[in-house]
Amino acid sequence: MQPPRERLVVTGRAGWMGMGRGAGRSALGFWPTLAFLLCSFPAATSPCKILKCNSEFWSATAGSHSPASDDAPEFCAALRTYALCTRRTARTCRGDLAYHSAVHGIEDLMSQYNCSKDGPTSQPRLRTLPPLGDSQERSDSPEVCHYEKSFHKHSAAPNYTHCGLFGDPHLRTFTDRFQTCKVQGAWPLIDNNYLNVQVTNTPVLPGSAATATSKLTIIFKNFQECVDQKVYQAEMDELPAAFADGSKNGGDKHGANSLKITEKVSGQHVEIQAKYIGTTIVVRQVGRYLTFAVRMPEEVVNAVEDRDSQGLYLCLRGCPLNQQIDFQAFGANAEGPGPRRPAAASPAPAAPDTFPYETAVAKCKEKLPVEDLYYQACVFDLLTTGDVNFTLAAYYALEDVKMLHSNKDRLHLYQRTREPPGQAAAAGLPPAPRPLLGGLLLLALLPAFLEAVAM
Repeated sequence: MQPPRERLVVTGRAGWMGMGRGAGRSALGFWPTLAFLLCSFPAATSPCKILKCNSEFWSATAGSHSPASDDAPEFCAALRTYALCTRRTARTCRGDLAYHSAVHGIEDLMSQYNCSKDGPTSQPRLRTLPPLGDSQERSDSPEVCHYEKSFHKHSAAPNYTHCGLFGDPHLRTFTDRFQTCKVQGAWPLIDNNYLNVQVTNTPVLPGSAATATSKLTIIFKNFQECVDQKVYQAEMDELPAAFADGSKNGGDKHGANSLKITEKVSGQHVEIQAKYIGTTIVVRQVGRYLTFAVRMPEEVVNAVEDRDSQGLYLCLRGCPLNQQIDFQAFGANAEGPGPRRPAAASPAPAAPDTFPYETAVAKCKEKLPVEDLYYQACVFDLLTTGDVNFTLAAYYALEDVKMLHSNKDRLHLYQRTREPPGQAAAAGLPPAPRPLLGGLLLLALLPAFLEAVAM
């Protein structure tokens, strides 16, 4: 199964123009729309150069929330240059959603601003961004920009949930299901009315089924008087302490400080607070790869207009069954005699220079003394990648759970989950009970049993 690149965040021209509340064809909706267009980027191994086109257009136009009439000719020239760049990279970008979003977006913007397809293709700079002034320091945000105050004045405190992704990669969903997944390429972690999160996973070693997160995009949608649309992008060896436009808060609106980004450890640990939706996001770089963790109210988690379209929203539904790996079976196989190899039903070949099982166990024990799923994930990652940094990835993932999870009795998990997405998880139900799983095992063994009896 190929990674669902066409399902990245939004689909089609209507989705491109409709990101966020208030985004649209008006002049006020121009810049949030443009920010989304520029956020998308191809996988690390793709020869597609759409990111270069996006960056050049950003450089030529950044700063104008809507081009004034005097700037329209120059803006149209920048659009024509953008279109020319996309045509030059069309062959290598076939099937890339970021590329197709850019092409559709250019057509829409040229129509919106009455730009002709023929004309100069210079890249002038329009007006510069206004000074930040007090927008970065504003603290008198309106009540609607504080989730707990605005949504829960007359009700009980919200129920917070947690989702995390780390390592090779291991997923803990909002319903505490724990899975190890292949999910190579671009996959949506979160896709609701308020924000989108997408990760790109790439092979740890050439030819290996072991993957890890190499890119991360977070889109905070335009919301009332609180925040403008903001995009955060991180990738290997680049963990910025600001949004894509260079700002560190929600923009120029009165409630801008209800969205803030803070650098905890330079180049290693960033925290994003979105108070207007009661959400905290932690992004880390551990070794070469990224980890992600979020704390979010259930109300926000389930704020989805079309639930049927959320089948690949990994934090809510989990990984597709054919993308899941039984890492516990792999660990049991590695512990026994003979060469290490994964269970036949879920291949994950070991890297050439991996740790012996005993060494992997010892290294993981140093950081993770409780033999829970984080410890088991650590052992699995050392056996499949040979990269000792994955020990720290599991350690920090558990530390983020301790900080973000609302139920302190659920910090450690011991039983992995493997079932089709969209069933128990979609309804917020617990995993299938063990008696049912035992019954399925008996059914699987029944033909062999009957054959033995007949003999």
